[in-house]
Amino acid sequence: MKNITYSIAWNLFLITLGTSIACIGIKSVLIPQQMITGGFSGLGLLLYYSTDFMTPGFWFMMLNLPVFIIGWKLISRRFLLYSLYGTVIFTAILDIIPFTIIFDDPWLAVIAGGTFVGIGCGVILRSLGSSGGNDIIAIILNKKWGFRIGTYSFIFNFILFLFSFGLLDKNIILYSMATSYISAILIDYCLGLFNQRKMMFIISPFNNEISKEIMKELRRGVTILNGEGAYTGAKRNIILTVVNTYQIKRVEEIVFQKDPGAFVVTENTFNVLGKGFSQRKIY
Repeated sequence: MKNITYSIAWNLFLITLGTSIACIGIKSVLIPQQMITGGFSGLGLLLYYSTDFMTPGFWFMMLNLPVFIIGWKLISRRFLLYSLYGTVIFTAILDIIPFTIIFDDPWLAVIAGGTFVGIGCGVILRSLGSSGGNDIIAIILNKKWGFRIGTYSFIFNFILFLFSFGLLDKNIILYSMATSYISAILIDYCLGLFNQRKMMFIISPFNNEISKEIMKELRRGVTILNGEGAYTGAKRNIILTVVNTYQIKRVEEIVFQKDPGAFVVTENTFNVLGKGFSQRKIY
């Protein structure tokens, strides 16, 4: 059965859902406060505020057009087409959202706007595409010259906010920077939330029985590592397996039913790619 993460319908759903959430944060929360975000959406808002011409969506699309032309030969067609869809949907939804959410306290707008934008962008990045703009430029720079994606995004946003001081009220810019900080935290949280994996080391003389039970019950791969006790010098086999968060308790049950004296270490992982887990995103 084909992995759902590669299906067109699933990826279009993620991009549409994430874009809708992010656009609510921008159009309904941030724009009424005259705040901006990071990236191309923030640059588009800055141009919109400064010129009072057309719409935020118009500026976002205009900024993206040359990026897609350049990216056509430099990044994968699949990623580019998904990102083109994300850009078109982002532009449309940003301009058609009819309602605003007004906060008397700007800090409430910062929290709400950052939350919407962060969750929305986090959902988009779980797809095989993006919402265009800065993501595509960062990937091109990374592929061609090895420029780190995070470093480029930081530099771009730093210059954007620095330049904004000459065009917007300084308090608004500081609120906008706080919004971007909140959204960045929530993007990382969303990416981790959908990809929580735990690496478990199990030391037990019953490693064969435990390994077979893990593979049978949880259908997870197991690797046997060679180890040696530093104090006793005794040779030991160490079980290594990677599981989802909700499977930890089941692994512990299997281990301690077989060997009450077993030693188990559970560690967080940053990212896990491979069969049964996430697939590599191709740019």
